[in-house]
Formats: sequence, structure tokens, C-alpha cells
Amino acid sequence: MSAFTAEFIGTMLLILLGNGVVANVVLHGTKGSNGGWIVITTGWALSVFAGVVIAAPYSGAHLNPAVTLALALIGKFSWGQVGPYMAAQLLGAMMGALLVWLLYKPHFDATENPASQRAVFCTDPAIRHRFSNTFSEALGTFVLIFVIFYFTNPELGEQKTPIGMGSLGAIPVAFLVWAIGLSLGGTTGYAINPARDLGPRIIHAVMPMKNKCHSDWSYAWVPVVGPVAGAAVASLLYMLLKS
Repeated sequence: MSAFTAEFIGTMLLILLGNGVVANVVLHGTKGSNGGWIVITTGWALSVFAGVVIAAPYSGAHLNPAVTLALALIGKFSWGQVGPYMAAQLLGAMMGALLVWLLYKPHFDATENPASQRAVFCTDPAIRHRFSNTFSEALGTFVLIFVIFYFTNPELGEQKTPIGMGSLGAIPVAFLVWAIGLSLGGTTGYAINPARDLGPRIIHAVMPMKNKCHSDWSYAWVPVVGPVAGAAVASLLYMLLKS
């Protein structure tokens, strides 16, 4: 499997299971309706595990443009591969969101609240305040990247999962994402991944749904700029501490 294919499939699984748990909780008439925040954060953590297990042996399982950028910034990933990795992540996120829409289409049509429909695809702040929302995304991504640096040992080159653990190497990443969701995710829905938000938001914009609302493009820059900023700060701090 090529690195591009691994990033595509890994990100697709991440979004299929991650956005899928949101659909199960917020859409009308599902078995998991009104399951709550614990169910959503747990589902997202497990979706990270599934995506990393598949992609890690072939691409290092970035599954997130912020991770790709951070590794390039600290000199542990080739800048020439940044574009292809990010393209694979965005396309994989779009495919995952499309599959969620196909699976839950009757429930999308049965859901009268258009904000609930959109929430399956992309993030939305609990209180809309552009600076606070951007800071929230930046801080969550900072924690993600900074901790990943220390338990994946980027000094070993392009290996991104703990050495010698096989698929169990995905467990620390899953627990980290779970912790971020539980502790920091209540403000914006913790995108902490530009592809995770932008790709599904594009699918929301083009797919037909009853009672559908706009895709909130005026907010769409926040879950892109915030994670990029958080990844840059985490990379800078890591390099300062290692020097």
C-alpha cells in the first residue's frame, strides 16, 4: 500500500467512525439518539485507533494536516511529501463523510433541526467568539502535537508510532484524543484537524438533505487556522526544549 493510499484510507476510517458516532447521537430515530458527549468522545477516540492501525505501517498514520505540518517543521518529514499527504487526508475525510451520509440518509431526512444535520459533518462553537474559538482549536491541537512528539519519538525519523508495540502503538494516540475531547472539546467540538472539518463540510455543502441549512463557511477558517497555529507553536516549543 502506498503512503498516499494509507493516508486516504486511514483518514476515511477516522471520519467514517468519528462522524458516524456523531450521527448516531444527534440524528433523529437512531439507536444511539441522545447518547451524549461521553459517547461522542469515546467514539472519536476509537476512530483514531482504527485509522492509525491501518495507516501506520505504510505512511506513519498522520491522518491530520496539522501532524504532517508539525513533523515537517521539526525536520522529521520531507516537505516534498506534505502536499500529497494533505491531499490524501482531505480526500479521505470527504469519502468518510460521504459514507456517513449514505448510511444515515433516512435519519438525516427525518431530522428537522438543520444544525444537528450539519453537526454530523463539521464543528460548530458552543459560544461563537472567533478569537476564543480559534484559541480553543489552537490549544487542543498544541496538546495533541506536543504530547505525540514525546510518546512517538520523532528522533527515530518518520516512524510515528511507538517502536515495538505494533498495532498497540495506536492506543496512546486514541487515549490522548479522548482526553482532549473530554477536557478541551466542549467549546468548539475539537476539530484539531483541518481535514476532519473542511472535507466533511464540503460534503455537507453538496449533498441533498431535507431541512438542510448553509454550511457555515464564515466559521470554516477557524478549525483550519487554529490547528495550524497550534501545530506550529508545539513544534517551536519542542525544538526549543530539545536544543
